[in-house]
Amino acid sequence: MDRLAPYGNDPYDKPPCRGCSSYLVEPYIKCAECGPTPVLLCLQCFTRGFEYKKHQSDHKYEIMTSDFPVLDPGWTAQEEMALLEAVMDCGFGNWQDVAYQIRTKSKEECEGHYMKNFINNPLFSSTLLSLRQIEEARSADTAIPFRPTDDPPRPAFDSLLSRDMAGYMPARADFMEEFDNYAEWDLKDIDFVDDDSDILHALKVAVVDIYHSRLKERQRRKKIIRDHGLIHLRKFQILERRYPKQVQDLHDSMRRFARVVGPTEHDKFIESHALEFELRREIRRLQEYRRAGIQSFCSAKVYERMKRVREEERRKRTMLCDVLQLIQDGRACQQWLHKQAAIDAGISPVVTSITTTASGRRSAPPLNLTGLPGTDKLDDREKELCQVVRLVPGAYLEYKQALLNECRRQGGLRLAQARALIKIDVNKTRKIYDFLIKEGYINKA
Repeated sequence: MDRLAPYGNDPYDKPPCRGCSSYLVEPYIKCAECGPTPVLLCLQCFTRGFEYKKHQSDHKYEIMTSDFPVLDPGWTAQEEMALLEAVMDCGFGNWQDVAYQIRTKSKEECEGHYMKNFINNPLFSSTLLSLRQIEEARSADTAIPFRPTDDPPRPAFDSLLSRDMAGYMPARADFMEEFDNYAEWDLKDIDFVDDDSDILHALKVAVVDIYHSRLKERQRRKKIIRDHGLIHLRKFQILERRYPKQVQDLHDSMRRFARVVGPTEHDKFIESHALEFELRREIRRLQEYRRAGIQSFCSAKVYERMKRVREEERRKRTMLCDVLQLIQDGRACQQWLHKQAAIDAGISPVVTSITTTASGRRSAPPLNLTGLPGTDKLDDREKELCQVVRLVPGAYLEYKQALLNECRRQGGLRLAQARALIKIDVNKTRKIYDFLIKEGYINKA
């Protein structure tokens, strides 16, 4: 049975013969029964009845050759493949070089055969378009365009949005500064001359190889940014906020692994964990119903309504205790009333009054966290801490993670170690340290 050989014209592209280890020349023999590694033999070894391990001389075989016509009686399959490869290498229309690469056909024969069978033939009318699309795809790898449906923002130079977009220039579809932006400096003075010694020549080649590796790293990083849509950081953060806080924390911790998987696989991973979180929360709710002796969803609705009433009464009792504690301090009571009014209005509580310390100095007002990055990742107690110590949420989260890592590494953490780890005001460090101890995030050494 004749089959098309899956290799090119170069004899060194073909595997060696299993019998004599010489490079195969068409036609050659392929065993139809041995596998998965094919047993390939030249005609001489096949006629001698060569046998190797499980391969026997009486096995069924296939004759591998491309010396038969496909589209035109005057063109063999091997010449058809050579023509397509030559057009890919030399470009459409460069028929002189195409004929030189094929060597068995003239310039006019190559042009006429290609136009007749691959351009004007309706079965292959998309061949040229596919070649152009492949070429466009190759050149597009250097740019990071937005999706056609997006409106790429064009921020002013050195603006906040420009810094968030890492200096991305939509008009050029490129960044203002590349990764390892000064990599070319090591290469600009290198000149290859004939009288270079072997060692000097090898060193120059090594420097060029290092530069090529840096270029590949640039392309890799651009591809990650393009595939995951990380150019517009604010839009990416808005998409993150649709998840609960626990899933957002997981998203932050797993973001570093997005570079090794595709965007679709990474999104599926996060979505699966969001679904797992919802399922676990529903299971805990059903377990709570079971512990309370509830056996129907109608009873569960009554239970939830009564639970809200109990929580409201508990909150009112807590509010009364707070009022009794602060009734002697007019400014503190005013701050508390402002805070409760903000909570009732459904906004983040921000106290605007100015307090006076025991030493008579006027302290700065609490920090307004509205619109600051990372605020949505904090719970109410953490927001209150950041307001009091006037610490932006992003810095607080960074300090918190550093203290958690150090505590896990040493099995505990002392205040002196915390102050050595985060270089900020010692009073702020103490407040953060005491807060994390109180909330159970870390434990004392």
